Amino acid sequence: MIRPMFSRYLSHIQNLARIGLRRWRRRIFFLIGGLMVGAAAVLMAKLADAAQEAFASALAISRYSALVVTPAGFGVAALLARHVFMNSQGSGIPQVIAARELPQGPMRTNLVSLKVAAGKIVLLMLGLLCGASVGREGPTVQVGAALMFAAGRRALDYHRGLLLAGAAAGIAAAFNTPLAGIVFGIEELSRSFESRTSGLVLASIIAAGLTSLALLGDYTYFGRTSDALPLGQAWLALPVCAVCGGFTGGLFSRILIFVSDGLPGRPGEFVKRHPIAFAMACGLGVACCGLASADSTYGTGYEQARNIVHGVGPTSEFFAPLKFLATLLSSACGIPGGLFAPSLAVGAGIAASLHALFQSIPLGALAVVCMVSYLTGVLQTPITSFVIVSEMTQDHALVIPLMIAALIADAVSRSVCREGLYHALARPFLKGTLRRSESHK
Repeated sequence: MIRPMFSRYLSHIQNLARIGLRRWRRRIFFLIGGLMVGAAAVLMAKLADAAQEAFASALAISRYSALVVTPAGFGVAALLARHVFMNSQGSGIPQVIAARELPQGPMRTNLVSLKVAAGKIVLLMLGLLCGASVGREGPTVQVGAALMFAAGRRALDYHRGLLLAGAAAGIAAAFNTPLAGIVFGIEELSRSFESRTSGLVLASIIAAGLTSLALLGDYTYFGRTSDALPLGQAWLALPVCAVCGGFTGGLFSRILIFVSDGLPGRPGEFVKRHPIAFAMACGLGVACCGLASADSTYGTGYEQARNIVHGVGPTSEFFAPLKFLATLLSSACGIPGGLFAPSLAVGAGIAASLHALFQSIPLGALAVVCMVSYLTGVLQTPITSFVIVSEMTQDHALVIPLMIAALIADAVSRSVCREGLYHALARPFLKGTLRRSESHK
């Protein structure tokens, strides 16, 4: 009688030990993955800065060198993205969304493999080296998801959770905005709250953030600001900024989705048959935007946005529309590159244009509101937009105005573009992988 009871008790203890071991193993894998993502984000930040400095050095020798360097670089990047590093084109966030929707297997792995991650880094730097108007934050999401997926996919069964954790950690480490990483993971990538992996995702974000903190130190992306928007007449600028940002951002998304779905008629046939020539033509357009803007529309736009946030106007009065066009051309041609940083720069440029109407309001306050409005218009993620910009500036006095601007901009954007940008751009990856799967049957 005692022996069977003891055996059952011992078996129960062993089961509890196995469960505890599995839980700790999951936590360890997520922590290790977070450390890897943080290190990758720092590496990409350093390489991006070096690439932009190299391009600036070339422009210092001759501004018109961009007319050759930028189209050639776009052509090479598009060629490699199509034939060597497939599934590396564009932001990278649509690939992660598609990978989370696909079943486990080669179709998912092809979108977030280590080869794709390596190609993403190489081609992103090539794009910045030739003046593309792209950011590194979207690519960091795909690289982060790939690293996390590679670290734990053979040992853990939470594959969707791995992708979510890696992508969210990528956003957190890229901007040093841990709260935005959590919100972006819920609002855009998963669009639901997965309770069983929430703690693991948080652990990955913490690990990635600590890695970035250890390597780069404690910093605020745009530097701390203290501009305020006093309640009263100054708030009249809120709906104007929100409507302008939301409409322009929605227009950007609608055009980009339209181009990605395929242009109609002869232009569409030309793009399908000659994608490299189309990329080079887009590169030429980006170079022309750069020349027309006193070289201010190349690259991520971080310096220009930071200057406007701190009250220094852009070097060109046409900075906002030219940066908009340069970013659209860089994104439409399929070369790897993100939208976050260029979108923030466009939003800051809109604020500089509107400042003539609201001269009594500090330019920095207008810039922060317009950045949230335009980013919301592009992504249609209002919570992520105001959280990420709030963390970038640490301007707590503007939190309520930013919430209001994000809500208005989101409504305006959805009236222009009914489908979220990243989910629309994920469709070709889902269709392409499914077609390839059926062809192998």
